[in-house]
Amino acid sequence: MQELTRHIGIQLKTLRTQRGWSLTQAAEETGVSKAMLGQIERGESSPTVATLWKIASGFQASFSQFLQSPPITADMLHPYDPPTAFDSKSCGMSVVSFFPYDSELNMDMLVVELQVAGYSESSAHAAGVIEHVIVIAGQLALTVNGSDHLLAAGEGLRFRADCPHTYRNHSSEKVRFHDIIHYPAADAAS
Repeated sequence: MQELTRHIGIQLKTLRTQRGWSLTQAAEETGVSKAMLGQIERGESSPTVATLWKIASGFQASFSQFLQSPPITADMLHPYDPPTAFDSKSCGMSVVSFFPYDSELNMDMLVVELQVAGYSESSAHAAGVIEHVIVIAGQLALTVNGSDHLLAAGEGLRFRADCPHTYRNHSSEKVRFHDIIHYPAADAAS
């Protein structure tokens, strides 16, 4: 986990430096406090999934670039590897980059797990971001812009993610799902 925390901090500082943004400007663009961004950059704090999404959206970057380095080739099979998971202990969610951001397709693919009673509240992503959520195991309660959906294993939902959305596990077993994220062509430069 410490290696991932360090990687997230390096990625954040690299993106901020590339754009010539101060911590103040980065805070304005992401909606994450200047103090928190500084702690993340220094590896003193590991962001929640929701905070990391705010950062990625504010920088118009892919979510997976904060989770995995170096990127793998687009045609290489990437086995599910839980030790590389990003774990947000406060909400019982873990995210693994299955296929990292692909610049030809403007997408990345994540495997997400929610523990019993786990949840994640996601603020609106950048305009034009679309998510495909496909449940692999368990039952997922998904709220998109105020509309509730209950998805069982083998079911999926495609939605515009530029609105608030929440993932919840109300069941008595862990929920696992794929999240395929498509970014607008101008966004998510890795």
